[in-house]
Amino acid sequence: MDSSNRMGDIEITDPQAMRALAHPVRLAILDHLRRDGPATATELAPDVGATPSVTSWHLRHLASFGLVRDAEPGPDRRQRRWEAVARGFRFEEPQDPADVEGRSAARELSRQMFLRHADAPARWVDEVEPVLDPAWRGPAGLADTRVTVSAEELAAIQDGIERILAPYVTRDPADRPAGSRGVRLMRYVLPEAAGEQSQAEADRQVDHGEVRQADRRTQGADRREERQADRRAGRRKP
Repeated sequence: MDSSNRMGDIEITDPQAMRALAHPVRLAILDHLRRDGPATATELAPDVGATPSVTSWHLRHLASFGLVRDAEPGPDRRQRRWEAVARGFRFEEPQDPADVEGRSAARELSRQMFLRHADAPARWVDEVEPVLDPAWRGPAGLADTRVTVSAEELAAIQDGIERILAPYVTRDPADRPAGSRGVRLMRYVLPEAAGEQSQAEADRQVDHGEVRQADRRTQGADRREERQADRRAGRRKP
């Protein structure tokens, strides 16, 4: 694992480590430690939905892959405290088609992460947004933007976003302005399937053609009705 990227994230490349993390309780543990700092298994248990003993077992499993570690002891030295090794983690699906295990492990971790955060926007709308001051509600919310880019351009967009975010992620807590608070920036980057765009374009062209044909039929019917009305009125239009 490597944490040399600009965000200070751990780079997970070991398929076994990916599978170790691809578990709802372990993802919840890591989220809690990254958000709230060091904690014991007993303190974590209510938040992650497991008993203290089960939480302790998951913590030891995460530690075996270098994702969490022992923290400085608290007031009760009998309680083992844990902390996240880094601010975050990242992983990529291997490009080599022959790396079946690596690709499978990466997809499973990705799936578990999507499932874990699937209802986060709805919960925020119901529970958090109503109590926010207007100054915070203004810049908050959802942006759904579709772009047509190459794979290289998409990578450049991702890199540009991280360049903007990195100083805020890595700055010392003492340098944060008064009134600062945590903000979760959830970034879904979802390329369309190959051929999906061209099919959509074709559908739009078909729809447009059908509309034009329907317009011509409607215009023809209108002209016939006008001629019939003129004949009934004793007039004839050319």
